[in-house]
Amino acid sequence: MNLKTRLRSTAMRYFASPGYAEKLRNKARRQRGNEPATVHYFHQVDDPYSHLAVQKVDQLRATYDLAFQPHLVCKPDPTYRGSADHFDQWAWRDARSVAADYGTNFDPSNETPGADLIIQANQALSGILHHETFAETAIEVGQALWSGQQISSTSDRQAAEKALDQGNALRQKLGHYQGAMFYFEGEWFWGIDRLRLLEERLTEEGFRNADGPLCVPEPTPIDTSHMDCGNVLLEYFPSLRSPYTAIGHQRVLDLIARSGVGVKVRPVMPMLMRGIPAPREKQRYIITDSGREARAHGVPFGRIVDPFGEPVRQAFALFPGAAALGQELDYVTAYLRAAWFDGVDITNKAGLQRVADKAGIEWQALLEATQNNDWQAILDDNLNTMLEAHLWGVPSFRVSGGNDEPPYACWGQDRIWRVENEIARRL
Repeated sequence: MNLKTRLRSTAMRYFASPGYAEKLRNKARRQRGNEPATVHYFHQVDDPYSHLAVQKVDQLRATYDLAFQPHLVCKPDPTYRGSADHFDQWAWRDARSVAADYGTNFDPSNETPGADLIIQANQALSGILHHETFAETAIEVGQALWSGQQISSTSDRQAAEKALDQGNALRQKLGHYQGAMFYFEGEWFWGIDRLRLLEERLTEEGFRNADGPLCVPEPTPIDTSHMDCGNVLLEYFPSLRSPYTAIGHQRVLDLIARSGVGVKVRPVMPMLMRGIPAPREKQRYIITDSGREARAHGVPFGRIVDPFGEPVRQAFALFPGAAALGQELDYVTAYLRAAWFDGVDITNKAGLQRVADKAGIEWQALLEATQNNDWQAILDDNLNTMLEAHLWGVPSFRVSGGNDEPPYACWGQDRIWRVENEIARRL
């Protein structure tokens, strides 16, 4: 591999490692000194994920013996939101889709809160950031905001703007950009989906005050193993250069095997190679979070050879051949394992031959089956289909068939449980 790929891969391995996570923890402990341990929560009033997350704050405060300090923040800069045109709509849909499974409520009557209501909401909360009533009030304020109701406040606009400036500055200083974030001593946890990991760390460090299950576990999906799911179609949109695709892929395979659902594999080009921005802080958080999620799910992630650029194009060029041989899922599986788990140099022919061998595909047969296939047109069609569902990231999923309802689409390895629930629901 060339020097640039080697350096990038080495950096990604480091940021995904448990050693890097421990280094951040130790640094934060030293900086805290004799100050009491504190979980910082960054609340964005017009963010659906914040509305879900704040509904768990009081339960967490009652279960763990340390302070939970809220802060108000603004919506992140568009460069941090992937597809800024789609992000708000996606968050609104996704939060509605998973709220009940997490034991929370999000039943908005409007999609986009008005600017005046957002100001009122921040004014209502800016004066109680250090009060025990913050979470309870934030829930009430959020319900009013998403229902289009006027919000009363005892704070003025200047006080709200000052609180936002302070929250934004602290979030930036600590190294993040998003709302609904929890920060504890060197580690970030995004929204309701990562609270299980925050809880596990707080328990590990002795802050839990009672035995019992996690306050916010990942929802358990309906078991589809005894259902006839053959008339339901799962369209799976992976990318060969996506760490989140890599760490969730085995769970997708398990779901497919368990349910017998029909599958169409529809790979797409990596986001950065499609011109979707990802500032350095976001890229670092993604790879660090991926490493942590992999460890949580027992995935042997971390021996990374980043296929960015021409290597991933060469790999995608072989995909139509694998599909023609009926082994597209085998090919994607073998490639993800080679690039993200096994440290195979997939930037050269020998590495791709090894991928084909692991997939059970004879190399010459793969080359012959690939001839006269326009792989770029296939990927473009897949991407257009995904974008039509207002999704842009990977892995994404679309479930159709079964009953006559419109297709259901969602994004992320965090939603594999939700995909299985949708398959079951359609029966």
